[in-house]
Amino acid sequence: MRYDWSVDEITELFALPFNDLIYRAQQCHRAHFDANEVQLSTLLSIKTGGCPEDCKYCPQSSRYQTDLESELLMKKDEVIAAAQRAKANGASRFCIGAAWREPKGRAFEMVLEMIRAIKDMDMEACATLGMLDADQAARLKDAGLDYYNHNLDSDPEFYREIISTRSYDDRLDTLRHVRAAGMSICCGGIVGMGESRRHRAGLIAQLARMQPHPESVPINMLVKVPGTPLQDVEALDPFEFIRTIAIARITMPASHVRLSAGREAMSEEMQALCFLAGANSIFYGEKLLTTDNQAADQDRILFEKLGIRPQQQHTPSSRRMVNA
Repeated sequence: MRYDWSVDEITELFALPFNDLIYRAQQCHRAHFDANEVQLSTLLSIKTGGCPEDCKYCPQSSRYQTDLESELLMKKDEVIAAAQRAKANGASRFCIGAAWREPKGRAFEMVLEMIRAIKDMDMEACATLGMLDADQAARLKDAGLDYYNHNLDSDPEFYREIISTRSYDDRLDTLRHVRAAGMSICCGGIVGMGESRRHRAGLIAQLARMQPHPESVPINMLVKVPGTPLQDVEALDPFEFIRTIAIARITMPASHVRLSAGREAMSEEMQALCFLAGANSIFYGEKLLTTDNQAADQDRILFEKLGIRPQQQHTPSSRRMVNA
């Protein structure tokens, strides 16, 4: 396993002929995973809107005029009912997200109670709650949280064009606290925000130099929401997105690479190429926090066409740890 990928090396991967890149990604994928299994996660927004951050892609920011209405923190019973539905539909991991800069006070205590209840259902639990300090990370771990999601969004250079209210180091600090507490990391980024190919290579380099690599790497295609500053950005070419998936697989061969936001607008053919390129995790259900996602019935039909089956609950010992 490598942890020393340079931006130049990854840029060279982007320049490979498409078929050669996909072949190399498939070799890495099959060395570590069953190529016909996909891990299913369901994501629920438990507190929507009103975020003080200025992330230019996000409809939940209080700074932008979108159609999104702010909502209070959901009640525990509502969250557990949603988790039960997700499990019945085949999800092995339930993720909760709150539009906060960081969790505070009684709301954080309520989230801890939700996590304990999800774990009592024999599901993996994931959360994305903004920045954490060391104590908060330790308390989430004690509650049973398996994964903490905290995306880098982009490479450090382009990040300054997208967010000013939270530094890149702030994000890295939260990830260090999560690791120190003993939790797994879900960390990826967003492409199609107007960044260059080299910026995309820089994002992958940041992720691939983490030791260990993030256990889950979500690759999001920007969803252009009216009212956000990125509503009119030029769309990313689909093949460039598939290349990004393949390079994440090559550089982080034992990580779950998740096909995340933007999937609702992708054709079956594009999704199939993403799975061929090494994606082996998806968000399953009709919403990703606030943006639309593929309907579960559509996913089941696509899986049947491709001969893909849902992965059972993942544990580290179940990985095929054969070096690519």
